[in-house]
Amino acid sequence: MPVTITIDAAPYAFTAPADRLALIVIDMQRDFLEPGGFGAALGNDVTRLQPSIAPTRRLLDGFRAAGLPVFHTRECHLPDLSDCPPAKHGRGPGPLRIGDPGPMGRILIRGEPGADIIPELAPWPGEVVIDKPGKGAFHATPLGDELARRGIGHLVFAGVTTEVCVQTTMREANDRGFDCLLATDATDSYFPEFKAATVAMITAQAGIVGWAAPVDAVLAGLRADT
Repeated sequence: MPVTITIDAAPYAFTAPADRLALIVIDMQRDFLEPGGFGAALGNDVTRLQPSIAPTRRLLDGFRAAGLPVFHTRECHLPDLSDCPPAKHGRGPGPLRIGDPGPMGRILIRGEPGADIIPELAPWPGEVVIDKPGKGAFHATPLGDELARRGIGHLVFAGVTTEVCVQTTMREANDRGFDCLLATDATDSYFPEFKAATVAMITAQAGIVGWAAPVDAVLAGLRADT
C-alpha cells in the first residue's frame, strides 16, 4: 500500500500519498533577499525576509532526506525583456527597474547574479528550477507539465513573498486540482501583516485555498510516515 504522510495543519490535518508529494520553493533569490536587488529598489526592507531562510533550509533538508521531489522557482526575464509586459516594467518609483544595471547585474534578468537563488538554498543537481516571468509559477512555464510527469498531486510551499508570488502560485495550483500546504515559518513578506492575512485567507472556509503548518509539523509528518 502507498505510504500516507499526515501533517498536523490548519484548518485540519493535511494528508498526502508520499509518492505524490513535492516541495516548491518560491523565488528565494538574491534580487529579493539581498540589498541592491529588485526588492530594495521598490523601497522594501529586505531584512524582513531573512527569518524564512533557515526554516526553508530545514524543509529542503527534510524533503531531500525523504527522497521527495523539490522544485525551485525564480522570477526573472529574458535579456531583451520580451517576456516582461510594459505594465510590469514601468511600475514602481525606481530608481531601478527590471532590466536596469544594479549591484548584482541587471535587475531580475535570467542569468544575472541577482536572479540566482541565495547560496544557502541552492538547488541540488536533479532538482527542477523554473524560471517564471510572472508572479504565479504556472504562468508561461513548464511547471504543470513537470508535476504531471512525476504524478505529483500534493504540494508544500515555501518562499517569498507570502502574499504575492507564493499565494499566487498556491491559488493557481488549487485551481488545477492540487492539494497545497504553506509552511508558515518558511515564508515571509516585507509586510508582516500581509503574511498574516495571507495565511488566514488560505486556510479560511475549511481551507478554501489550502492548508498551513510550521516547518516542524511538516518534518514530523515526513519522519513518521516515510
